[in-house]
Amino acid sequence: MKYVFAVLVSAAIIWSFLVPDAPMFQRPELARIFFWHFPCPMMLTAFMCLGAFFSLRYFVKITLPLEPETNPTERRLWDLRATAALELGFLYAILTMATGIVFSKAQWGALWQWDPRQTSFLIALLIYGAYFALRAAFSDPDQKAAYSAAYMLAATLPLIFLIFVFPRLPQVLAVSFHPTDTIMGGNLKGQYLYVTLTLLALVSVLSGWVYRLRVKAGLLEIDNELEDASGATGAIPVVRPVRVPAED
Repeated sequence: MKYVFAVLVSAAIIWSFLVPDAPMFQRPELARIFFWHFPCPMMLTAFMCLGAFFSLRYFVKITLPLEPETNPTERRLWDLRATAALELGFLYAILTMATGIVFSKAQWGALWQWDPRQTSFLIALLIYGAYFALRAAFSDPDQKAAYSAAYMLAATLPLIFLIFVFPRLPQVLAVSFHPTDTIMGGNLKGQYLYVTLTLLALVSVLSGWVYRLRVKAGLLEIDNELEDASGATGAIPVVRPVRVPAED
C-alpha cells in the first residue's frame, strides 16, 4: 500500500503541473500554489478540533468526582492523542502561513500585506504555539498534561474566532484582499477542482498515517517511563560473542 500511495502522490504532483495556467491570476503559472495551500488549513482545522476533543477527554477524566479512579496510563493516552493531533495541526498551521505568504507574493506582489486575514492568522499561530511553550514549562508529566489540556480548551474558541469568524466579518471583507468563496462560491472548477480535491484526499491519508506513527512512538515512551518508575530493568544489553581459545 505504501508503494501504491507513493505512485498516487507522484501522479498527482505531475498532474498539478500539467493543468493550464490560471488566466485570472497575476502570475498565471504560480496559481498552482493553491493546490498545496488549500489542504493545509483543512488539516489544521481537523487536527485542532481533534486535539481539543482529546484534551476535553483528559480534562473530564481528572475532574469527575464520582468516577472511579482512572488508570494513569489511560489519562496519559488521552494526553498523548491530544499532543500528537496538535503537533500535526501546528505543522499545518506553519505550512498554511508559509504557502499563504507565497500566495501573497504571487497574487498581490508582496510577501506580507498586513491583510486582516493574514494578521488574524498570525495571532492564532502565536496562541497555538503557546500550547507547546506551556508544555515545555513543566517537567512533571501529570502537570504538563493537565495544564496543557486546560489551556487548549480555553484557547479553542479564540482560535476558531480568529481563523473562521473574524475574516468573514463584513468590515473585514470590505478591506481584505483574501478571497473567501473560492470553494463554496463555485469559483474553483475543472481540473483545478479535481487536482485540489485529489491532493486533499492524499494529504488526509498521509496525515492519518503520520498521526498513528506519532501515537505509537508516544506509547513506547510511556512504556519506558513506567518501566523505569517501577524499577524494572531496562533493555537487555547487547552481548557480543567472544572467541575462546580451545584448551590443549
